Amino acid sequence: MDDAETKGRIEETVLKILQESNMDDVTESKIRKQASNELDLNLSQPPFKAFVKQIIEDFLLQKQQEQQNEKKEEEEEEKQQVKQEGASNRSTVYDDSGDLVICELGKKRKVTIQDFKGRTFVSIREFYTKDGKELPSSKGISLTQEQWLAFKKIVPDIEQAIQKKESRV
Repeated sequence: MDDAETKGRIEETVLKILQESNMDDVTESKIRKQASNELDLNLSQPPFKAFVKQIIEDFLLQKQQEQQNEKKEEEEEEKQQVKQEGASNRSTVYDDSGDLVICELGKKRKVTIQDFKGRTFVSIREFYTKDGKELPSSKGISLTQEQWLAFKKIVPDIEQAIQKKESRV
């Protein structure tokens, strides 16, 4: 089976059969018999049989890789969609002082982003009501961007310490 033209015809025919077949019902033997009929060749002879088997294995491997890639792409699309939905679902809210409210931690406690003297702060503080307006109290903390980044890095350590503490209770 050294004839390159014959190999090319066999490969082309086998691949066409594979692409048109229901992969749940087809077997290597059925593919080989169908290709034998179409090519008028006996593909059950050992060198042909091995060649057809290799074509089928390569095809199945390629299909498996394509499915894995499609699955990864779908997962990435889902992640992007969730991110976009999360960003669009969260409406932009400002408090009565004009600070951006990131979240409410309770009835009177909020996380806000505020600008003060040309610097941006992450502020976690309690609020009080005066003349119908909610205003930030002095009870709380404001972190610079550098302090916030340092805090953010240690959050996993804090979570781990909380879990250890809770597991002892």
